Amino acid sequence: MLKQVVSKYSIGKAVIYGSNREKLIPFLYQTSRGFHHGQPVFAPRSFFGVEDYMDDDTSRPYTYQKEKKSKNPDKHVSFKQRTVAYMEPFTLDVFISKRFVSASLTHRVTCKQVAVAGTNSKDVKAVLRSRCDIPACMSIGRILSERAKEADVYTASYTPRDQDKFEGKIRAVVQSLIDNGIDVKIYLD
Repeated sequence: MLKQVVSKYSIGKAVIYGSNREKLIPFLYQTSRGFHHGQPVFAPRSFFGVEDYMDDDTSRPYTYQKEKKSKNPDKHVSFKQRTVAYMEPFTLDVFISKRFVSASLTHRVTCKQVAVAGTNSKDVKAVLRSRCDIPACMSIGRILSERAKEADVYTASYTPRDQDKFEGKIRAVVQSLIDNGIDVKIYLD
């Protein structure tokens, strides 16, 4: 860049830089490691280290946000992976703590909760004797299935969390949903 600016002004205004342009060229170039036919090989020197501010891939200034690159660019995404969110749009989420149980049906694409039931809600809390035992889990499944039918949802898929096992209270909620007319596909990895 500096070379172009200086050469432009040195040709047009010879009075400023002098008429002998050859003295100016070694100023703009820096010698590299080898010699070619007995002559030193010149490489252009950067002005303010412009190459430090450029991105290697796109030659844009470093201030622009870089595109996120896949760790494995050759990875093929299958048809099932691309369409499963649309083929099975509703997912079941069950959360069980020491004090209460909650379950919800969520639409995958829009991330909206379609139906929610939990033992912490006022109407359920008054009826149940305990908020975290197996009968409470079964009642949550029954209430969730009624609310899902009101929202016109009859199928869902369920994948347990990594730390959860598909047994006991979680199984009671899912089995209660199945018994009350909601078709639940269970994916155990």
